[in-house]
Amino acid sequence: MGSYLLPLGAVLIWSVNTVVSKLAAGSISAAEIGFFRWAVAAALFTPFVLPGIWRLRAAIKPLLGRIVILGVLGMVIYQSLAYYAAHYTTATHMGIIGSLTPMMVLALAVFLLGQPLTRGGVWGSLLAIVGVALVVSSGQLSHLASEGLNLGDAMMLLAMLAYAIYNILLKRWPMPALKTVQLLYLQILVAVVVQLPLYLFSPKTGLNASNLGLVAYAGIMASIAAPLLWMKAVQTLGPGRSSMFFNLIPVFTALVAFVWLNEPLALYHLVGGVMTVAGLLMAELWKTPLLRPSAMQPSRPSSAD
Repeated sequence: MGSYLLPLGAVLIWSVNTVVSKLAAGSISAAEIGFFRWAVAAALFTPFVLPGIWRLRAAIKPLLGRIVILGVLGMVIYQSLAYYAAHYTTATHMGIIGSLTPMMVLALAVFLLGQPLTRGGVWGSLLAIVGVALVVSSGQLSHLASEGLNLGDAMMLLAMLAYAIYNILLKRWPMPALKTVQLLYLQILVAVVVQLPLYLFSPKTGLNASNLGLVAYAGIMASIAAPLLWMKAVQTLGPGRSSMFFNLIPVFTALVAFVWLNEPLALYHLVGGVMTVAGLLMAELWKTPLLRPSAMQPSRPSSAD
């Protein structure tokens, strides 16, 4: 039971951070908070983690390529796109789109990890996609078909795809030489280095009383506490089971946004959210293979042949 508290805690922190991202959109630029959050995390981690990293430098060297890829996907693309998306869409939309991550993980697991395709995966995916489409179209699917996604929703979809790939690679590339906190620290350093040029050449608001608390939450809770909990959850429960906790993101985010930002909750939010969660649960629980074992294996010649 204690293992399930790991992804639950991470998802709760990230749900609040979705609302923090929306608040940050009006008080600090996306490039600034994207850089500052990882700089804060790196500064807090360095005195405690860097000595151990230095001692393991020989073992880390052959892993650098994988660490850079993980850092770019999970810390840079995912997080940065979410900050930019907050300028164009609501926190509630961001939360519901974020709940598609488990479906993306399941789909990628079929192709990258050889996981068999299930009936729940197929029908659940369709149901979840329709649910998200209902939300991002404000309850008017015909409007979505004619005009497409708004920019913020499209950014969030790309962000969640990057994070789904990150989860798959995190499981596929075990690094037993590194502790969870050491692997996270190295990815944070990647994020600081990659985002530094964007920070240097972007317009700046600067830190002030209105955004300092937001940067602190993003830098400590969302950048240190949540990733540690999540990486441990993926290592303990696996990417598929852990990612199912993303089902709770739209619920947590919508409630926090309603209380904190006064974002309205419409019927299409409820219907679309329920369809998305139901589809994800269907994909997780309905494990019947789409194809029967005999259909999935090549036929063998009979003895008469």
